[in-house]
Amino acid sequence: MRKMLWMFAVCGLLLAACAKPLPPEKVAYAGQWRSPTMSLLITESGNVNYKRADGGMSKSINGPLQAFEGDNFVVGIGPVRTTFVVSMPPHQDGSDWKMTVDGVELTKVPPGE
Repeated sequence: MRKMLWMFAVCGLLLAACAKPLPPEKVAYAGQWRSPTMSLLITESGNVNYKRADGGMSKSINGPLQAFEGDNFVVGIGPVRTTFVVSMPPHQDGSDWKMTVDGVELTKVPPGE
């Protein structure tokens, strides 16, 4: 049992080590983004936590940020990766920050909420 826990801990550290910190020009992507059907957390250290519910289906991805391709970003490990298509990068809309990812408009959650 201890051996198995040790292996999970090592794997977790390796996954975190694969993350690439956000480049300075992409730091606006960092934060918790939400819509009624999607939640997206992007950390400045380059980790991504994504959840989406669509009808009776749900999808989630947790992994390191591998790269930015223009406004889009790639999450995953090695060949197992997902590209998130950003049609509208982070921008201020009144007092809210918004971003459109995979066709869904997300609003940034203010810190502390």
